[in-house]
Amino acid sequence: MDLILAIVLIIVAAAVGIGLGFVSGVTYRKKVAEREIGSAEAEATRIINEAIRGGESKKKEMLLEAKDEIHKSRTEYEKEVKERRAELTKQERRLQQKEETLDKKADAFERKEEELAKKLQKAAETQAEADKLKAVQMQTLEKISELTQEQAKNYLLKIVEDEVRHESALKIKEIEQQLKDEADEKAREILSTAIQRCAADHAAEVTVSVVPLPNDEMKGRIIGREGRNIRTLETITGVDLIIDDTPEAITVSSFDPVRREIARLALEKLIQDGRIHPTRIEDMVEKAKREVERTIREEGERACYETGVHNLNPELVKILGRQKYRTSYGQNVLNHSIEVSHIAGLMASELGVDVALAKRAGLLHDLGKAIDHEVEGSHVQLGADLARKYKENPVVVNAIEAHHGDVEPKTVVAVLVQAADAVSAARPGARRENVENYIRRLQKLEELTGSWPGVEKAFAIQAGREVRIMVKPEVVTEDNMILLAREIAKKIEAELEYPGQIKVNVIRETKAVEYAK
Repeated sequence: MDLILAIVLIIVAAAVGIGLGFVSGVTYRKKVAEREIGSAEAEATRIINEAIRGGESKKKEMLLEAKDEIHKSRTEYEKEVKERRAELTKQERRLQQKEETLDKKADAFERKEEELAKKLQKAAETQAEADKLKAVQMQTLEKISELTQEQAKNYLLKIVEDEVRHESALKIKEIEQQLKDEADEKAREILSTAIQRCAADHAAEVTVSVVPLPNDEMKGRIIGREGRNIRTLETITGVDLIIDDTPEAITVSSFDPVRREIARLALEKLIQDGRIHPTRIEDMVEKAKREVERTIREEGERACYETGVHNLNPELVKILGRQKYRTSYGQNVLNHSIEVSHIAGLMASELGVDVALAKRAGLLHDLGKAIDHEVEGSHVQLGADLARKYKENPVVVNAIEAHHGDVEPKTVVAVLVQAADAVSAARPGARRENVENYIRRLQKLEELTGSWPGVEKAFAIQAGREVRIMVKPEVVTEDNMILLAREIAKKIEAELEYPGQIKVNVIRETKAVEYAK
C-alpha cells in the first residue's frame, strides 16, 4: 500500500513538473514571439516610410517628364498647324486664281456665242437669198431646155451610167484578160508538172462480175436440186446470180460491190472444190468474207503507204480499202483517190503549201463513196461526217466538204483537192459517161444558157465543154456582152455538174443588106 502510494505520488509529482515546464515554455515562446513581432513591425514601418519617400520622388520625376513631353507635343502640333495653314493659304490663292481664269474664259465664250449667233443669222439670210436665186435660175433653165428638173436628172444619170458601164466593161475585160493570161500560164505549168510526174492506170472495172465455169454442167450443180444451192448463195451473200445462155459463165450482180466480190470468190472456191451444197456454201462464203476483209485492210494500208499518208485511224483505213470495190463513171474510186492525193501533193509542193496535208485531204476526199450505198446521204456529207468522227484535221474536213463546191473552200488545200479531183476525173480514159446522161447534160446546158433575156439561140459543142450563145443585137449591146458572159458562167458554175471547164462564147452580129438596082 505504501508502495502504491509512493508510485502515485511520484506520478503526480512528474505530471506537476511537466505541467510547470510546459507553462514556462509557452510563456517563454510568447515573449520571444512578441519581441520578434515588435522588431518586424518596426522594420515594416521603416520600409513603408522609405517607400513613401521613394514614391514621392518618382512621382515628381514622372510629372516632370510628362510636362516635358506635353510641351514637346504642343510645340510639334503648333508647328504642324502653322504648316497646314500655310498650305491652305496657298491652295486658296490658287483656287482664287483659277476662278478668275474661268470667269475670263466664260466671258470670252459668251462673246463668241453672241458673234456666232450673229454669223448664223447672217448665213441663214444669205442661204435664203441663194435658194431664191437658185429657184429663179432653175425656172429659167427649165424654160430654156424645155426639160423638168427630174427629166434632166434622169438624162444626166443615163449618160453617166452608160459611160460608167462602158468603162467598167472595158476595165473588166482588160483585168480578166490579164489575170487569165497570168493564171493560165501558171496553172498550165503547175498542172503539167503534176500530171507529168503522176502516172495513172487507165483501166476501169465493170459493175458486174463474171465467174468462168469449167463446163456448162457446173451450172446445174450450182443451181442445185429445186434451186436450193443458188437460193442459199443469194440469201447469204445478198447478190443476184444470173445464169443465162452465156456458155461457161455466170454473172454476179449486186448494188454492193463488196458483196459482189464475196459472192464471186465463194463461187470460185466452190467450183474448185467441186462439193456444192448449202453447208459447203456457208463455209465458203465465210472464208470469202474473211479474205475480202483482209484484202480491204491490205488495200487501205497499201494506199496509205503509196501516198505517204500515216497515222490514219484503223477504221478509216478499212473504209478506204472498201473503195477498191467501188467505181464511179467506170473509174475505180481507190485508184482515183490515190491519184488525187499524188496530184494534190505535187501541186502543193509547187505552191509551197503543206504537202502532207494536201495528200491526206486528197486521199480521203471521196471517203463517203465507200458507204453511200449503205447510209442515206451524199458521199460528200458522209465523208465529212466520217472525218469528223475519227478526229481528222479541220482542213481535211473542209477539203472533203468543198471538193464538189457544196461549201466554200476555206484553205488552199481545199482548192488544190478540187483541182486535183477535176484533173483526175477529166483526163482521157478516166471516166465513161452513158449516152443518156451525156445528152441530158447537153440539153440542160443549152436550156440554162438560152433562158437569158436577149439570147436568141444557144448551142452546146465540144462534148459540152463549150457553149456558143447568139444574142439579139438590138437588145444586148457590145458592153453588155462581157457582163452577160460573166453572169452565164456564174450560173453554170452554180447549177451544173461537169468535169473540167466550160467555155462561154457570146456572139453578137449586126448585118445591113441593101440592093443596088
